[in-house]
Amino acid sequence: MTMLQSGEAPAAGGVVKDTTTQTFVKDVIEESKRQPVLVDFWAEWCGPCKQLGPVLEKAVRAAKGKVTLVKMDIDKHPSIPGQLGIQSIPAVFAFVNGQPVDGFLGALPESQVVAFIERLTKDRIGGEEKDLLKSADDALAKGDAAGAADLYAKVLAQDSGNLAALGGLARSYVRTGALEQARQTLAMVPEAKRNDPAVSAARAALELSEQAQAVGPIADLEQKVAANPLDHQARFDLALALNAKGRRQEAVDNLLEIVKRDRKWNDDGARKQLVQLFEAWGARPRRCYPGLSVAGGAVVAAGTDAAQYLRTALHGHDR
Repeated sequence: MTMLQSGEAPAAGGVVKDTTTQTFVKDVIEESKRQPVLVDFWAEWCGPCKQLGPVLEKAVRAAKGKVTLVKMDIDKHPSIPGQLGIQSIPAVFAFVNGQPVDGFLGALPESQVVAFIERLTKDRIGGEEKDLLKSADDALAKGDAAGAADLYAKVLAQDSGNLAALGGLARSYVRTGALEQARQTLAMVPEAKRNDPAVSAARAALELSEQAQAVGPIADLEQKVAANPLDHQARFDLALALNAKGRRQEAVDNLLEIVKRDRKWNDDGARKQLVQLFEAWGARPRRCYPGLSVAGGAVVAAGTDAAQYLRTALHGHDR
Protein backbone atom coordinates (compact mmCIF):
# COMPACT_ATOMS: atom_id res chain seq x y z
CA MET A 1 0.00 0.00 0.00
CA THR A 2 1.44 3.39 -1.00
CA MET A 3 1.49 6.65 0.91
CA LEU A 4 -1.16 7.93 -1.49
CA GLN A 5 -3.44 5.16 -0.27
CA SER A 6 -2.62 5.01 3.44
CA GLY A 7 -1.26 8.41 4.49
CA GLU A 8 1.33 6.73 6.72
CA ALA A 9 4.99 7.69 6.98
CA PRO A 10 8.00 6.25 8.74
CA ALA A 11 9.73 8.22 11.47
CA ALA A 12 12.60 10.51 10.51
CA GLY A 13 16.09 9.08 10.72
CA GLY A 14 18.57 9.84 13.49
CA VAL A 15 20.07 13.32 13.62
CA VAL A 16 22.55 12.74 16.48
CA LYS A 17 25.79 10.76 16.13
CA ASP A 18 29.30 10.41 17.51
CA THR A 19 32.33 11.17 15.37
CA THR A 20 36.07 10.47 15.43
CA THR A 21 39.17 12.09 13.99
CA GLN A 22 38.98 9.64 11.10
CA THR A 23 35.30 10.26 10.30
CA PHE A 24 35.18 14.01 11.02
CA VAL A 25 35.49 15.04 7.37
CA LYS A 26 32.61 12.82 6.32
CA ASP A 27 30.39 13.43 9.37
CA VAL A 28 30.92 17.18 9.59
CA ILE A 29 32.65 18.79 6.62
CA GLU A 30 30.84 16.86 3.88
CA GLU A 31 27.52 16.65 5.70
CA SER A 32 27.52 20.40 6.31
CA LYS A 33 27.37 20.90 2.55
CA ARG A 34 23.89 19.34 2.70
CA GLN A 35 22.66 20.96 5.90
CA PRO A 36 24.06 22.72 9.01
CA VAL A 37 25.97 20.51 11.44
CA LEU A 38 26.49 21.26 15.13
CA VAL A 39 29.61 19.74 16.70
CA ASP A 40 29.47 19.27 20.46
CA PHE A 41 33.00 18.98 21.88
CA TRP A 42 32.74 17.29 25.28
CA ALA A 43 34.44 14.94 27.76
CA GLU A 44 33.27 12.31 30.21
CA TRP A 45 34.59 14.25 33.24
CA CYS A 46 32.84 17.52 32.23
CA GLY A 47 29.75 18.19 34.35
CA PRO A 48 28.42 21.11 32.24
CA CYS A 49 28.84 18.95 29.14
CA LYS A 50 26.45 16.40 30.63
CA GLN A 51 23.97 19.19 31.34
CA LEU A 52 24.17 20.60 27.83
CA GLY A 53 24.09 17.28 25.94
CA PRO A 54 20.41 16.39 26.50
CA VAL A 55 19.36 20.00 25.84
CA LEU A 56 21.23 20.01 22.52
CA GLU A 57 19.78 16.67 21.46
CA LYS A 58 16.24 17.75 22.30
CA ALA A 59 16.58 21.01 20.36
CA VAL A 60 18.14 19.31 17.34
CA ARG A 61 15.40 16.68 17.17
CA ALA A 62 12.78 19.43 17.46
CA ALA A 63 14.31 21.05 14.36
CA LYS A 64 12.93 18.12 12.32
CA GLY A 65 16.01 17.29 10.30
CA LYS A 66 17.10 20.85 9.51
CA VAL A 67 20.33 20.37 11.46
CA THR A 68 22.51 17.45 12.52
CA LEU A 69 24.29 17.08 15.88
CA VAL A 70 27.70 15.42 15.93
CA LYS A 71 29.45 14.74 19.25
CA MET A 72 33.22 14.46 19.71
CA ASP A 73 34.95 13.30 22.91
CA ILE A 74 38.04 15.53 23.12
CA ASP A 75 39.93 13.05 25.33
CA LYS A 76 39.59 10.24 22.80
CA HIS A 77 40.03 12.52 19.79
CA PRO A 78 42.15 15.59 20.74
CA SER A 79 43.54 16.45 17.30
CA ILE A 80 40.62 18.38 15.79
CA PRO A 81 39.71 20.28 19.00
CA GLY A 82 43.36 21.30 19.13
CA GLN A 83 43.30 22.53 15.54
CA LEU A 84 40.20 24.59 16.30
CA GLY A 85 41.85 26.13 19.35
CA ILE A 86 39.31 24.79 21.83
CA GLN A 87 40.55 25.46 25.39
CA SER A 88 37.38 24.93 27.40
CA ILE A 89 34.27 22.78 27.11
CA PRO A 90 31.45 22.36 26.42
CA ALA A 91 32.10 24.04 23.10
CA VAL A 92 29.64 23.91 20.23
CA PHE A 93 30.65 24.81 16.67
CA ALA A 94 28.20 25.22 13.79
CA PHE A 95 29.45 24.16 10.35
CA VAL A 96 27.85 25.22 7.05
CA ASN A 97 29.26 24.45 3.60
CA GLY A 98 32.36 22.89 5.13
CA GLN A 99 33.27 25.85 7.33
CA PRO A 100 32.66 26.81 11.00
CA VAL A 101 30.29 29.79 10.95
CA ASP A 102 29.11 30.20 14.55
CA GLY A 103 29.29 28.66 17.99
CA PHE A 104 29.04 29.09 21.73
CA LEU A 105 30.75 28.03 24.96
CA GLY A 106 29.21 26.72 28.14
CA ALA A 107 25.97 25.02 29.12
CA LEU A 108 23.41 27.49 27.75
CA PRO A 109 19.77 27.20 28.83
CA GLU A 110 17.37 25.47 26.48
CA SER A 111 15.78 28.71 25.24
CA GLN A 112 19.14 30.06 24.08
CA VAL A 113 20.08 26.77 22.42
CA VAL A 114 16.78 26.74 20.54
CA ALA A 115 17.28 30.36 19.46
CA PHE A 116 20.81 29.52 18.24
CA ILE A 117 19.49 26.65 16.10
CA GLU A 118 16.64 28.77 14.76
CA ARG A 119 19.10 31.45 13.61
CA LEU A 120 21.24 28.79 11.96
CA THR A 121 18.38 27.05 10.15
CA LYS A 122 16.23 30.03 9.23
CA ASP A 123 14.67 29.59 5.76
CA ARG A 124 16.26 26.15 5.37
CA ILE A 125 14.70 22.76 4.86
CA GLY A 126 16.38 19.68 6.22
CA GLY A 127 18.81 17.61 4.18
CA GLU A 128 16.53 14.59 4.38
CA GLU A 129 13.61 16.68 3.17
CA LYS A 130 15.68 17.97 0.25
CA ASP A 131 16.54 14.42 -0.76
CA LEU A 132 12.91 13.30 -0.49
CA LEU A 133 11.70 16.29 -2.50
CA LYS A 134 14.21 15.64 -5.25
CA SER A 135 13.26 11.97 -5.40
CA ALA A 136 9.58 12.91 -5.48
CA ASP A 137 10.10 15.45 -8.27
CA ASP A 138 12.08 12.89 -10.26
CA ALA A 139 9.38 10.25 -9.80
CA LEU A 140 6.65 12.65 -10.93
CA ALA A 141 8.67 13.72 -13.97
CA LYS A 142 9.04 10.05 -14.94
CA GLY A 143 5.28 9.46 -14.67
CA ASP A 144 5.24 7.62 -11.34
CA ALA A 145 2.55 9.76 -9.71
CA ALA A 146 1.75 7.26 -6.97
CA GLY A 147 5.41 6.91 -6.00
CA ALA A 148 5.84 10.68 -6.05
CA ALA A 149 2.80 11.15 -3.83
CA ASP A 150 4.25 8.65 -1.38
CA LEU A 151 7.46 10.68 -1.12
CA TYR A 152 5.74 14.07 -0.93
CA ALA A 153 3.57 12.74 1.89
CA LYS A 154 6.68 11.65 3.80
CA VAL A 155 7.98 15.21 3.61
CA LEU A 156 4.62 16.55 4.83
CA ALA A 157 4.69 14.09 7.73
CA GLN A 158 7.83 15.91 8.91
CA ASP A 159 6.80 19.42 7.85
CA SER A 160 3.08 19.85 7.20
CA GLY A 161 3.57 23.36 5.82
CA ASN A 162 6.17 22.49 3.18
CA LEU A 163 4.86 24.31 0.10
CA ALA A 164 6.94 22.35 -2.40
CA ALA A 165 5.55 19.09 -1.02
CA LEU A 166 1.97 20.38 -0.93
CA GLY A 167 2.24 21.52 -4.52
CA GLY A 168 3.88 18.27 -5.57
CA LEU A 169 1.25 16.16 -3.85
CA ALA A 170 -1.52 18.14 -5.54
CA ARG A 171 0.14 17.64 -8.95
CA SER A 172 0.45 13.93 -8.21
CA TYR A 173 -3.28 13.77 -7.54
CA VAL A 174 -3.93 15.62 -10.79
CA ARG A 175 -1.81 13.08 -12.71
CA THR A 176 -3.89 10.22 -11.31
CA GLY A 177 -7.18 11.99 -12.02
CA ALA A 178 -7.97 12.48 -8.33
CA LEU A 179 -8.97 16.11 -8.83
CA GLU A 180 -11.00 16.44 -5.63
CA GLN A 181 -8.02 15.31 -3.54
CA ALA A 182 -5.90 17.84 -5.43
CA ARG A 183 -8.36 20.60 -4.53
CA GLN A 184 -8.33 19.54 -0.89
CA THR A 185 -4.53 19.56 -0.83
CA LEU A 186 -4.32 23.05 -2.30
CA ALA A 187 -6.93 24.24 0.20
CA MET A 188 -4.40 23.44 2.96
CA VAL A 189 -2.11 26.21 1.72
CA PRO A 190 -2.46 29.45 3.73
CA GLU A 191 -3.98 32.33 1.76
CA ALA A 192 -0.81 34.42 2.06
CA LYS A 193 1.29 31.69 0.42
CA ARG A 194 -0.92 30.69 -2.49
CA ASN A 195 1.27 32.52 -5.01
CA ASP A 196 4.28 30.38 -4.18
CA PRO A 197 5.64 28.92 -7.47
CA ALA A 198 5.10 25.31 -6.40
CA VAL A 199 1.51 26.06 -5.41
CA SER A 200 0.83 28.10 -8.55
CA ALA A 201 2.14 25.25 -10.70
CA ALA A 202 -0.15 22.77 -9.00
CA ARG A 203 -3.14 25.09 -9.31
CA ALA A 204 -2.41 25.60 -13.02
CA ALA A 205 -2.14 21.84 -13.55
CA LEU A 206 -5.48 21.33 -11.79
CA GLU A 207 -7.18 24.02 -13.87
CA LEU A 208 -5.81 22.51 -17.08
CA SER A 209 -7.06 19.08 -16.11
CA GLU A 210 -10.51 20.47 -15.29
CA GLN A 211 -10.62 22.24 -18.66
CA ALA A 212 -9.56 19.08 -20.49
CA GLN A 213 -12.47 17.12 -19.03
CA ALA A 214 -14.92 19.34 -20.94
CA VAL A 215 -13.38 19.31 -24.43
CA GLY A 216 -14.15 15.80 -25.65
CA PRO A 217 -12.10 12.92 -27.09
CA ILE A 218 -8.82 13.63 -28.88
CA ALA A 219 -9.87 11.71 -31.99
CA ASP A 220 -12.98 13.85 -32.48
CA LEU A 221 -10.99 17.06 -32.06
CA GLU A 222 -8.32 15.89 -34.50
CA GLN A 223 -11.02 15.24 -37.09
CA LYS A 224 -12.41 18.74 -36.60
CA VAL A 225 -8.98 20.33 -37.05
CA ALA A 226 -8.26 18.19 -40.12
CA ALA A 227 -11.59 19.19 -41.66
CA ASN A 228 -11.04 22.88 -40.92
CA PRO A 229 -7.50 24.00 -40.00
CA LEU A 230 -8.91 27.47 -39.24
CA ASP A 231 -11.15 26.11 -36.46
CA HIS A 232 -9.03 27.64 -33.71
CA GLN A 233 -11.39 26.61 -30.93
CA ALA A 234 -11.13 22.96 -31.94
CA ARG A 235 -7.33 23.27 -32.14
CA PHE A 236 -7.26 24.99 -28.76
CA ASP A 237 -9.39 22.24 -27.21
CA LEU A 238 -7.17 19.64 -28.86
CA ALA A 239 -4.13 21.20 -27.18
CA LEU A 240 -5.83 20.91 -23.79
CA ALA A 241 -6.76 17.29 -24.41
CA LEU A 242 -3.26 16.41 -25.61
CA ASN A 243 -1.67 18.01 -22.57
CA ALA A 244 -3.97 16.04 -20.28
CA LYS A 245 -2.59 12.85 -21.86
CA GLY A 246 1.00 13.96 -21.37
CA ARG A 247 1.54 14.78 -25.06
CA ARG A 248 3.13 18.12 -24.30
CA GLN A 249 4.99 18.82 -27.52
CA GLU A 250 1.83 18.31 -29.58
CA ALA A 251 -0.07 20.61 -27.24
CA VAL A 252 2.57 23.32 -27.72
CA ASP A 253 2.59 22.81 -31.49
CA ASN A 254 -1.14 23.34 -31.75
CA LEU A 255 -1.16 26.46 -29.60
CA LEU A 256 1.75 27.91 -31.57
CA GLU A 257 -0.14 27.16 -34.78
CA ILE A 258 -3.02 29.31 -33.51
CA VAL A 259 -0.60 32.12 -32.65
CA LYS A 260 0.92 31.86 -36.13
CA ARG A 261 -2.45 31.94 -37.90
CA ASP A 262 -4.25 34.50 -35.74
CA ARG A 263 -2.18 35.99 -32.98
CA LYS A 264 -5.07 37.88 -31.39
CA TRP A 265 -7.64 35.07 -31.53
CA ASN A 266 -9.86 34.88 -28.44
CA ASP A 267 -8.11 37.82 -26.76
CA ASP A 268 -4.66 36.24 -27.12
CA GLY A 269 -6.08 33.01 -25.77
CA ALA A 270 -3.46 30.70 -27.27
CA ARG A 271 -0.54 32.67 -25.88
CA LYS A 272 -2.16 32.89 -22.45
CA GLN A 273 -2.72 29.14 -22.53
CA LEU A 274 0.98 28.63 -23.27
CA VAL A 275 1.78 30.62 -20.15
CA GLN A 276 -0.48 28.38 -18.10
CA LEU A 277 1.08 25.26 -19.59
CA PHE A 278 4.59 26.41 -18.73
CA GLU A 279 3.46 27.37 -15.23
CA ALA A 280 1.92 23.94 -14.71
CA TRP A 281 5.08 22.23 -15.96
CA GLY A 282 7.39 24.43 -13.94
CA ALA A 283 9.05 25.68 -17.14
CA ARG A 284 9.81 29.17 -18.38
CA PRO A 285 10.99 30.26 -21.84
CA ARG A 286 14.11 32.44 -21.79
CA ARG A 287 13.40 36.13 -22.01
CA CYS A 288 16.36 36.79 -24.31
CA TYR A 289 15.72 34.16 -26.98
CA PRO A 290 15.37 35.77 -30.46
CA GLY A 291 11.73 35.83 -31.50
CA LEU A 292 10.49 34.76 -28.08
CA SER A 293 9.76 36.81 -25.00
CA VAL A 294 7.65 36.91 -21.89
CA ALA A 295 5.84 40.20 -21.54
CA GLY A 296 2.96 41.02 -19.29
CA GLY A 297 2.43 37.37 -18.49
CA ALA A 298 2.08 36.38 -22.16
CA VAL A 299 4.36 34.23 -24.27
CA VAL A 300 5.19 35.98 -27.54
CA ALA A 301 6.53 33.64 -30.21
CA ALA A 302 7.38 34.60 -33.76
CA GLY A 303 8.84 32.38 -36.44
CA THR A 304 10.03 28.79 -36.60
CA ASP A 305 13.13 29.43 -34.46
CA ALA A 306 11.03 30.53 -31.50
CA ALA A 307 8.66 27.60 -31.98
CA GLN A 308 11.60 25.22 -32.06
CA TYR A 309 12.98 26.78 -28.87
CA LEU A 310 9.70 26.20 -27.08
CA ARG A 311 9.80 22.55 -28.06
CA THR A 312 13.44 22.26 -26.99
CA ALA A 313 12.68 23.88 -23.64
CA LEU A 314 9.76 21.53 -23.28
CA HIS A 315 11.91 18.43 -23.76
CA GLY A 316 14.24 19.82 -21.12
CA HIS A 317 11.47 19.38 -18.58
CA ASP A 318 10.31 15.98 -19.78
CA ARG A 319 12.23 12.96 -18.59
